[in-house]
Amino acid sequence: MLKLKSNTLFNYIAFAIVAVSVLSSCSKEATKQGENVVFSLNIAEDATPEVLSRVLKAQEKPISEIKFEKGTYHFYPDKGLESFEFISNHCDVMVKTAFPLRGFKNITIDGQGSTFIFHGVMIPFLIDKSSNVTVKNLSIDWHEAFHSEGLIVANDKKNKTFDMQISDEYPYDIRNGQIYFVKEYYEHSLGQSILYDPERKAISFDTESYTNITTVANTSIKNNTNKIQYKYEVDTREPRIRQVGRESKIRVEQLKPGLVRVFGHTKKMPPVGHILTMKGGQGFNRVAPAFRVTHTTGFNGTNVNIHHAGGMGIIAENSADLILDNFNVTPSKGRMVSTTADATHFVGCRGKVVLKNCTFQNQLDDASNIHGTYQKIVDVLDEYRVGVRMGHEQQQGFVVGQSGDNLGLVRLSDSFFPYNKLTIKSIQYLNSRYQIITFNEKLPKEVQPGDLVENLDGYPDLLIQNCNISNNRARGLLISNPVNTVIENNFFSTEMEALLIPVESGHWYESGNATNVVIRNNTFQDCQHSGFDRGVIRFDTDDDNENTAFKNIEITGNTFNQFDNLIIEITNADGVKIEGNKITNSGTFPQLHAKNPAFRILHSKNVTFDKNNYLGKASKVLEADKSMPNIVFK
Repeated sequence: MLKLKSNTLFNYIAFAIVAVSVLSSCSKEATKQGENVVFSLNIAEDATPEVLSRVLKAQEKPISEIKFEKGTYHFYPDKGLESFEFISNHCDVMVKTAFPLRGFKNITIDGQGSTFIFHGVMIPFLIDKSSNVTVKNLSIDWHEAFHSEGLIVANDKKNKTFDMQISDEYPYDIRNGQIYFVKEYYEHSLGQSILYDPERKAISFDTESYTNITTVANTSIKNNTNKIQYKYEVDTREPRIRQVGRESKIRVEQLKPGLVRVFGHTKKMPPVGHILTMKGGQGFNRVAPAFRVTHTTGFNGTNVNIHHAGGMGIIAENSADLILDNFNVTPSKGRMVSTTADATHFVGCRGKVVLKNCTFQNQLDDASNIHGTYQKIVDVLDEYRVGVRMGHEQQQGFVVGQSGDNLGLVRLSDSFFPYNKLTIKSIQYLNSRYQIITFNEKLPKEVQPGDLVENLDGYPDLLIQNCNISNNRARGLLISNPVNTVIENNFFSTEMEALLIPVESGHWYESGNATNVVIRNNTFQDCQHSGFDRGVIRFDTDDDNENTAFKNIEITGNTFNQFDNLIIEITNADGVKIEGNKITNSGTFPQLHAKNPAFRILHSKNVTFDKNNYLGKASKVLEADKSMPNIVFK
């Protein structure tokens, strides 16, 4: 800013020139905002070429808004822009898109009530290194689903077979006794599966007794495969490795067109009248999320309906200030399934993340998962540098931070909180698994291989408000957020936990503990109905120690109407207030774990109960270990 000196005409003139220059610059910037583009229904048969052509010209001819005449638009991959993408919690795939929004600023895409129908392995919206992007007033669906469904019409408990009626919507063929569902541009095996109850249009009660269908077994013939040695650590869940030593366990025969018999399943036979949903083998079945947002500040999804995707509804990585308002994931066309993975997912995101007035139903994983990413130190290279390795194969390619970010050094055997922190100077990306981080400060003497790093700046102020989360597989919300989290006025009815607050370091390497969590005025209806012996709300770690992981938790004013006993499980916490909650027994389903208490507290301190109203069936309301011998339920 120019500082004026009194009685100096020259400086007044200089100030005036600067002011005029600034105003002129602002005016030019305003005129450079770009044009409004309107697409009409004459491109609806395949909108990809026209939309992509205009988007790719935006560097020379900026766009401020893209509108679509209301209607149904089809998008095919054949003329889409192709790129290889490492996508967190997805397969790493070559995909095509019609909306490659890379380096865009201040753009709105308004469907005006239109439906976009995609074909094959596409990412509808690929948003990268952009700012202030709004997508609103549209629905996303796929012409052919990335999963398949079969109605159970018979089972034979003695001979361990069951019969499935498969509609014409799901074409298939049988190769060497294995069934493959064939789509346009895509196919999948039986693979991961779960039962739906068509009357409730929700995950079947006690589905864990019946599914997954046991499709693989250990191979009977092996020769020296156990002698293969790797110099460095490998991920045994990686698709190329996980197939070693496994062979198909089931066999499928066609009884008549559209009717097949499945042999070899070793769990309970699926009950007649239920629908088996199948999405192919793990590691191969997350290929086409609806939205992928990376390195972007300011994304708004408003009045958006996602009816299907071959992966998540939205996956956001290393981005900030993300607001989803009336952003809904629900199935269409009579399907049991909406998205084949999480409805929403946020990795390493900061600023504000808001989910409000949303409906997340019938997806095959969590409604939302919010976390950072642990990377393992495998090399201490010198005083300033470490080499880090990405642990899970579906998080390859993820960069843990940017210059100036604070990285915490973590040794979970000692503490769930960082023992030191350093700031990033630079990251050298060598490959999708291995990166070299240079810090501004010298490494502390205690750092050693095996320690973890997490980005302390890569967590958000999180608000989840007025949402309906129901009828889906897995959890409602899975949250590892050490900043601030408010979960209020939502409805939950989920197959597993409604809320899972973990510290997880051995499978997905999803970083973050939890502090400052408020869970208030929510309704929980018959959660955990899949058969797992777990609480509706669960704070848990996967490291077997008594260190504090969770701090400053409030669970207040909620209503739990549950068929089973266990409501809240808390481990490794310091400072939990459970107050003003009402717990009743719904009687909707038979109890699966009738011996459980309503509340279980382990390895914790400063946990208090007050003004709760318990009307359930547990013979013992509160169970606690020696860490809190005098705790009382009230």
